[in-house]
Amino acid sequence: MAAAAAARRVGVLGRACGRGGARGYRAALCAELAKPLLVRDVPSPPLQPHQVRVGVHYCGLNFADILACRGLYQEKHTLPFTPGMEFSGTVVEIGENVSAVKEGCRVIGVTGTTAMAEECVIDQKRLWRIPEGVSDEDAAALPVTYGTATLVLDRRARVQPGETVLVTAGAGATGLAVIDLAVNIFKAKVIAAAGSDAKCELALKSGVSHSVNYSRSSLRDEVKRLTDGRGADVAVEAVGGDIFKAALQSLAWEGRIVVMGFAGGKIPSIPANLLLLKNVSAMGVYWSRYQKENFPVFSSAISSALQYRQEGKIHPNIGAVFKLEEANEAFNHVLQRKSTGKVIISMK
Repeated sequence: MAAAAAARRVGVLGRACGRGGARGYRAALCAELAKPLLVRDVPSPPLQPHQVRVGVHYCGLNFADILACRGLYQEKHTLPFTPGMEFSGTVVEIGENVSAVKEGCRVIGVTGTTAMAEECVIDQKRLWRIPEGVSDEDAAALPVTYGTATLVLDRRARVQPGETVLVTAGAGATGLAVIDLAVNIFKAKVIAAAGSDAKCELALKSGVSHSVNYSRSSLRDEVKRLTDGRGADVAVEAVGGDIFKAALQSLAWEGRIVVMGFAGGKIPSIPANLLLLKNVSAMGVYWSRYQKENFPVFSSAISSALQYRQEGKIHPNIGAVFKLEEANEAFNHVLQRKSTGKVIISMK
């Protein structure tokens, strides 16, 4: 019933867009959970006060988008909906009482959904100007991954210069962002852990001191060896399952582990005795929650990433670019663990 109702709404959207030459744009639509996305023409909504219409150039693809289209994300959406949490583009129209940007400004934006489209209408406070010298491609790769990485390293783990940071899923988009910031901004020593030699090699090229292939070596033993038995001061964990436990066991005295996600599909339980024995701290980071609970911190993380990129201090790794019509191929690319670095969708 829900799928049929969603399909009817998709049909209404398409007819409304084509009626009388009304202004419209193309968007990827999730009309039914766990089914391929549809690319359809949809009508442009009118602007409300404080809103801005942006012509989208690139949309960053995140694992959360895939989970949302399967009905597995923390936040549920009414069908049909357009996925996409972040984008870069150019302001094409502003509503009343908009002062943060003007027409022609290059911007990045953060949304819960709607970014995987040629156009996005968004509140002005969720836009950040792209500085000169920063490309639209790089800008689209910054909000989620580098915003998350900044919160992990600065707000949660409070990494200090010279500390050793272990990063699992070290060749993924967020893993590489954590590595980039940890090495170049926080001046930490980084050990990257990944599931293949090729991914470990990519992490090494990103500036880590060492890499560990946890598909054929003991992560705990290798970290112990690489740190002369001391362990890592901080572990940034995004895989879950047995890798989480190994990362937790790899911590030094009074170490900190920050949970970013569960890319391996298994949400681990934390053996509390491991926290006790070494006086370690376990914490999480949920990037989008900061948008609601502490917007100044959320905004500052994105602004810092833009500044670091403009100054040439960080270097986003864009692993693949897909066209809007190839959105399903992009989803599969991520699901099949083929992706390294950030995957973005081009509207051009």
